[in-house]
Amino acid sequence: MIQIRHRPLDLRLLHPFRLARGVTDRRENLLVEVDDGQRIGLGEAAPLPRYGQDRGSTAGAVEAMAEALGSFDPRRFDGAAAGAAVPGQGAAEAAVDMALRDLAGKRLNAPLYDLLGLDPEAAPPTSFTLGMGTPEGMAEKARGAGDFEILKVKMGADNDRGMLEAVRDVTDQTIRVDANEGWTLEGAEERLAWLASMGVEWVEQPLPADDLAGARALRRRSPLPIFADESVHRAQDIPRLADAFDGINVKLMKCGGVGEALRMIATARAHGLQIMLGCMVETSLAVTAAAHLAPLVDFVDLDGPLLIADDPFDGARLEGGRMVPPDRPGLGVVPAETTAGTTPQV
Repeated sequence: MIQIRHRPLDLRLLHPFRLARGVTDRRENLLVEVDDGQRIGLGEAAPLPRYGQDRGSTAGAVEAMAEALGSFDPRRFDGAAAGAAVPGQGAAEAAVDMALRDLAGKRLNAPLYDLLGLDPEAAPPTSFTLGMGTPEGMAEKARGAGDFEILKVKMGADNDRGMLEAVRDVTDQTIRVDANEGWTLEGAEERLAWLASMGVEWVEQPLPADDLAGARALRRRSPLPIFADESVHRAQDIPRLADAFDGINVKLMKCGGVGEALRMIATARAHGLQIMLGCMVETSLAVTAAAHLAPLVDFVDLDGPLLIADDPFDGARLEGGRMVPPDRPGLGVVPAETTAGTTPQV
């Protein structure tokens, strides 16, 4: 019989992080442990306030899932978290799912990428995210992120042009833009034409999540590819929006874990969509779980641990611009002895 327990993960950000929906300088995540009496599998939940989640609701969902799993056989881990999931609590489902897969890998003495038959060296490089700020602040952040090939700039404010111009003035790195639902259809058309002239590669979620009609119209006229984030949660969402976007952003916290992420990737490929693998503000624990899947996707945005000041785990490492998971069993994540000096000063 397994035991499932949880405890708080309080994270402090290196700098206040601003996007179209607000600003924060810390996160209240949750650590989940699945104990079979010999080994412990680890998982992390990063609750999404955008979907009515907080640490309290996530903890309650983990407890309900633990009760539902009961005398669960850990060898039957695939789909177990989904079968016990609490509706609307995808972060809790993701944490239990990755903990079960971590435990499975430890039982079999193999990294998760080996269990999936993947080569971690085939992963695309990760982007590094610049939260919204003043033009001067954005330029300073961009200068400090010179180790990355790709920058992802958060937009969705009145000074969008000033922010992006400030970044472009100091770097020739690839730039992607995430509007976080912050634009209107009319404003997005104008912005997209201008962003194309600034050499932006593509734009993520320019319109509100439920405006698929607007997204279809915008895609027909857009000079840049458009990716869905808030509009897509799980594989079942993809068929209805496949004609409205050029790609999707898969996040473990949105979809409910590794198993559903694999289904999303397969479904997106079947519909001819490109795929980005993203994250929330997470420690190396959750980001490492995602990094094991990176060889399957086109784009990666797994910079969560690089945005926090007190990452308590040692997992995926930034190597040659890629987030490469360790070769230890399971997720390969262990407690960090120290995080001093491991994060970029941006």
